[in-house]
Amino acid sequence: MNHLSAEQLQTLREVLEAERTTLQTDLSEHGAKEPDGIWDPSSSGLVGEEADTSDAADQIEELVTNVPIEHDLASRMHDVGDALEKMEQGTYGICEVSGEEIPFDRLTANPAAHTCIAHTSN
Repeated sequence: MNHLSAEQLQTLREVLEAERTTLQTDLSEHGAKEPDGIWDPSSSGLVGEEADTSDAADQIEELVTNVPIEHDLASRMHDVGDALEKMEQGTYGICEVSGEEIPFDRLTANPAAHTCIAHTSN
């Protein structure tokens, strides 16, 4: 992390921590989650034969909509957590493919970046 100043690291840490807070809020708004991040169907109200079919259909539709959103949010949350952990370990800002330093401009655009632009897969 020698290529990043203490000020740059602090700025990126603050951005990552703010994003983590936002992601936690977004995740909580997109479905019933248990602390381990797994959707709990019993919390949906769809229990046994007494469940209203219209309510069941609405909740299934909501689940179908929310699952991809939750997946994307959880994936980003994982990336943000990894970046914060790497900061603690002193390995933040290093491309996971080449081992080279990730430029500050790239980290400013995506503080949770795992790779430099040359090794980004999209």
